[in-house]
Amino acid sequence: MAVGIFDSGLGGLTVLDAVAKRLPEVPFVYYGDNAHAPYGVRNADDVYDLTTKGVQRLFDAGCDLVILACNTASAAALRRMQEAWVPEGKRVLGVFVPLIEALTERQWGDNSPPREVAVKHVALFATPATVSSRAFQRELAFRAIGVDVEAQPCGGVVDAIEQGDMILAEALVRSHVEALQRRMPTPEAAILGCTHYPLMQEVFQDALGPDVAVYSQANLVAESLADYLERHPDKLGPGTEPGFLTTGDPARVSNKATQFLRRKIEFRTA
Repeated sequence: MAVGIFDSGLGGLTVLDAVAKRLPEVPFVYYGDNAHAPYGVRNADDVYDLTTKGVQRLFDAGCDLVILACNTASAAALRRMQEAWVPEGKRVLGVFVPLIEALTERQWGDNSPPREVAVKHVALFATPATVSSRAFQRELAFRAIGVDVEAQPCGGVVDAIEQGDMILAEALVRSHVEALQRRMPTPEAAILGCTHYPLMQEVFQDALGPDVAVYSQANLVAESLADYLERHPDKLGPGTEPGFLTTGDPARVSNKATQFLRRKIEFRTA
């Protein structure tokens, strides 16, 4: 029954927390590629190679379905993986689509042509690699027309969060919001395009102001996954044991993860 959750580091734990609460009967196996984090400054080929290696490890752990909880991996590697790498009987899904469907008020699986939507000006905050991939804009264009997206690469935020320096993370978030507002003074919605950023959602909201709708991914992905598994129960893999895998130092990563989720987490070597 196991489902895999892949991330470059600790950010995907926000998604894991939400999906585990939504689907308590499903065992989740989490893989953090902490030895190579962050992905946001890597090139597309490097991200692809690291992501396929991690996803294969989750397949080996009995997960037939893997969620890429890393936006950079979803942006830079997912399409290539789906077209040329994912084995028959396995499935890899990204975290962009549930977010875009919520933004455009489309139901999960609605494949009708793109149409005009209420929101016309959208701010995207993401890692440099996610921004340069333009994957968000590409996926949005499949579903909506007439939407202006201004993307802000948020260098340094993931590192600060992973290091536990929330004062620096807040300062960086406010600086990135100011930079974006110089180009788009009045966005109607803001997309937090990194799974680390929900930890800073209140800071983003405060910096953007109360009139901007801020979208983050964890709960949206959880609802989409629940819907997907209801329609595709065959994608629950044979694995039965939940767990946490890391390419980094298990003791160090466990300590950081425990602080991250405020509950005890124990990683083992992937």
